[in-house]
Amino acid sequence: MPKGPKKRPKSTPRAWNLPLLDPPRRLFHIPRRAVPAHAAPRILGLDFNATYRPLPPPPSADDPINAARLGQRLAALGAALDDLPGQAQRFARWKARRDAAIPRDGPVTRRRLSPLRRGRPPGGRLSRYDPTAPHPDRIREVDEILAHAHALAVYALDPPDTS
Repeated sequence: MPKGPKKRPKSTPRAWNLPLLDPPRRLFHIPRRAVPAHAAPRILGLDFNATYRPLPPPPSADDPINAARLGQRLAALGAALDDLPGQAQRFARWKARRDAAIPRDGPVTRRRLSPLRRGRPPGGRLSRYDPTAPHPDRIREVDEILAHAHALAVYALDPPDTS
């Protein structure tokens, strides 16, 4: 009897791509709160012979953390930096598809007009970069860097002044 289907040898590893667009902001999204396993309520049934299992201990600072997703993001960032002309063509193709889909005199549809999300940068606490403005204590240096990088990205998307 023949064995199952033959497994194909893996040729090349999967190419990771960074997302081209920021995810849109969800206005009325209420995040769900997940209860960690060490703080979950222990509800036993009405069976008096049920065995009691203790809660798992809370994680300590020395516990290992799965860094697979971080490694994948770094690999995608490295691949994007190695292929900047290809990423520029990818972005130009997105802009061409967006411009071709925009109706000139028809009804307005909900389409992405900008690859950047409106508002402050993801993860940032400042809405705009102003190096001379005083900031509250909760604003860190990384927030200023994020706001400055976001301002540069918005500036790069502005159409050039040809006058």
